[in-house]
Amino acid sequence: MYVCVCKAVTEREVHAAIRDGARSLRELRTDLGIIEECGRCAGCARQCLRDAETRDASASHALHFTPPNLTLSEAV
Repeated sequence: MYVCVCKAVTEREVHAAIRDGARSLRELRTDLGIIEECGRCAGCARQCLRDAETRDASASHALHFTPPNLTLSEAV
């Protein structure tokens, strides 16, 4: 799906920029040129950033999960 029609930037490209380190709308604008023309893509780009934050938080939680019936020394 296109996030920015003005610059023909897709959601896939936005997610790739986020994976490569973009953490703000300003960084996405610098990397991809979005939000420079009409600005309608800002909401979708912001949602992509939120989705990435949620995924990162979930992955971090999963990495630190210890099953309730094991102590930390048994899990290692």
